[in-house]
Amino acid sequence: MPTHRLDETARGVFVIAATPFTDTGALDLDGIDRLVDFYLGCGVDGMTILGMMGEATKLTPEESGALLRRVMRRVDGRVPVVVGVSNPGLTALSALAKESMDEGAAGIMVAPQPSQKTEEQVIGYFAAVCEAVGPSVPIVLQDFPLGVGVTISVPTIEAIADRMPQVVMLKHEDWPGLAKLSRLRRNEREGGRRRLSVLVGNGGLFVPQEIRRGADGAMTGYAFPDMLVEVCRRIAAGDDGAEDLFDAHLPVIRHETQPGTGLAVRKEILRRRGALASAHVRTPGPRLDPADHAEIDALMRRLERRLAALGISPR
Repeated sequence: MPTHRLDETARGVFVIAATPFTDTGALDLDGIDRLVDFYLGCGVDGMTILGMMGEATKLTPEESGALLRRVMRRVDGRVPVVVGVSNPGLTALSALAKESMDEGAAGIMVAPQPSQKTEEQVIGYFAAVCEAVGPSVPIVLQDFPLGVGVTISVPTIEAIADRMPQVVMLKHEDWPGLAKLSRLRRNEREGGRRRLSVLVGNGGLFVPQEIRRGADGAMTGYAFPDMLVEVCRRIAAGDDGAEDLFDAHLPVIRHETQPGTGLAVRKEILRRRGALASAHVRTPGPRLDPADHAEIDALMRRLERRLAALGISPR
């Protein structure tokens, strides 16, 4: 099985994978194959598993290992796979990191812990992570203040990049974060700072602007990753129609990024697209009621109309 290793040249769309469950809440191993095939069919450049959107904290260690092995075998080296390993304990974090790399992962993703309230604590934590996993493991620094409760400044990101060469990618999902992204790229160009690959999250809400500010692509779980692939391709080619395609999807993206119900909406749309057999979200998690389903019906019909107006046939 070919092995990809993540580095600062990584670009494109790395989809944050959902975790398939049955209607009773059991891990759906066959559904993992189905979902991987769907994502690869959408043309993604990579996958990220065991992320926050993947309900990683609701899995047992045995389930996490089973999912990791099943994904790696199904992907079979066709795209790089990043594994989310964030954990309050470095022993558990490093154990999952080792298992991930042994299975052929391209790298690991780590977020700071909520208890880290100062810049020095964040830098010290990532130094400890690097020591725990070893110098050969590529690391994605997840900067997600809204989800983690830790704000990481540009100087702190640069200090981590300078001191820890195995940190090769920033998952940028600060919000608002456009000025932060511009400052990072300007300091690389004009200040001689080490370049990081930057993939953006936040459900994809700001992808066109972020790409133009210097992002290399997206790392998010939007239920239409094929759209994100096409938008990134069009922007790189200088196609002004890229934002027309993106704008057609914007109401659905916005609906998916709602706190509370967003994950259930996303999994329901993936079910409707044939990627999941069940839209089940593990407890504690949201459940959609008839009004929620009616809203999704209306959004999907509107999306179909807008794509038809652009001459695009929805999948």
